[in-house]
Amino acid sequence: MDTQIAALLAQFGAAGLMGWMWLAERRTAALRDKQLSDLHDRLMQERTNATALFSVLADNTRALTALEIGQRDVAAAIERLTGSLAGTAQATRSSRSASDAPVPNA
Repeated sequence: MDTQIAALLAQFGAAGLMGWMWLAERRTAALRDKQLSDLHDRLMQERTNATALFSVLADNTRALTALEIGQRDVAAAIERLTGSLAGTAQATRSSRSASDAPVPNA
């Protein structure tokens, strides 16, 4: 504490000390209220940003889900096509081997 402030407080006694403490507390409370108000304003601005972020996240999730479904459909189509081609090739080989078999002499 500054010596001038101490001298002034001594002049006014206990009432002066209490008044000075009250003023100091009010000044600190006003500063704290301003900080809280500023923080609240900042949070409200961030809320709109967070809402936009969550909206983009939901859209991206929906797009990735659609892409995955498309890839599964393509993979299933390829498997069916591969199985169909393998079956056709097997049938062709079977018919060739049957036609290439020697005909018994009658």
